[in-house]
Amino acid sequence: MVVVKSVTIDGESIHVFRNAVYIFESSSGFTLELDLIVSEVVVKKYKSVDNLIVEIELEDGRIINSIMHVKILSGGLPQLNLFCELDDIQEYEDFDRVNENESWFPNIEDGITIEEIRKIEMPNEGVSCKLNLPIDQVEWIKKQKKKTLNEIFQNMIYEYWEKQESK
Repeated sequence: MVVVKSVTIDGESIHVFRNAVYIFESSSGFTLELDLIVSEVVVKKYKSVDNLIVEIELEDGRIINSIMHVKILSGGLPQLNLFCELDDIQEYEDFDRVNENESWFPNIEDGITIEEIRKIEMPNEGVSCKLNLPIDQVEWIKKQKKKTLNEIFQNMIYEYWEKQESK
């Protein structure tokens, strides 16, 4: 069985939580497939990209460099499917094979949760709130920098959240 040690996309090493590398066999030929559980930040970064330069380092020391296509896999956890067509599969004989007529695919989601992924890399998203506050609070908020307000709200929400969870 082939084990992936690390993955680099466009020269940047990414954190991979789980993966499966295999040869997909169809009537149109063979593709090298790499399914990855990654963070939501990584999915967001590559969701609108068609092709990537990928370096896959295997545990046995082999390195695969290829231009690969990207598919975002929908479902529970944030996933990328990277793939490229293969003309010669001789050097990939020890890879698992999946045939288009089979119902078996590697399940890389078992045993990992979105909470575990977010502990490593938490995505940030913009949010707008419409509040009705006393004028002195509004004036104070307007004087603050965005970074300071972000920190205040994050801390305030986490404190409130913890109090609610401990009840």
